[in-house]
Amino acid sequence: MSERNPAGSDESIDLAIGSALRDLRQTRGLTARQLAANANVSAAMISRIESGQVSPSISTLSALSGALEVPLVSLFRETASGHADFTHVKDGGGLLSTRMVDNHSHDFRELAFHKRRDLQFEARMVTLVRQSARPPIYVAHGVVFVYAVEGEAVYLCGQREFMLKPGDSLSLDAELSHGFQRVITPF
Repeated sequence: MSERNPAGSDESIDLAIGSALRDLRQTRGLTARQLAANANVSAAMISRIESGQVSPSISTLSALSGALEVPLVSLFRETASGHADFTHVKDGGGLLSTRMVDNHSHDFRELAFHKRRDLQFEARMVTLVRQSARPPIYVAHGVVFVYAVEGEAVYLCGQREFMLKPGDSLSLDAELSHGFQRVITPF
């Protein structure tokens, strides 16, 4: 940020909101006119918001977030902080860990962990071995993504079971009960 436009100033917030709005609109393939019609806001207002020329009201931002089908907070995503975390793990790297629940245990490599107030994301490479103890079931906040590298297993998501084979993936809301039900392949 320049001295004329320090972080946290009204002008920098207006620019950040405008940038987020433009990005969300373009990501959804909408023109300013289309978004304006969907939000019942003038196209000129969309242009002024995107260029940081105005401070939109909460009701205008609410209408825009509704038309874009995103939470209102998405329009403020670039105003929160000047930092972002990232994780780069080389092949074979990661933090080696073991999870033990009752008589069940499995090894995993922690590949990434990101936690914000509104989201939690964890990426792990899990090694499952068929055993007599039942694998644990989880309920958490955020999103779970499972990608089967090799072998076969049954994964529970809410009340549904999914057979996972090499190359299959599954993503789910972590607030549903979830976890491996059973390992099919005897590793």
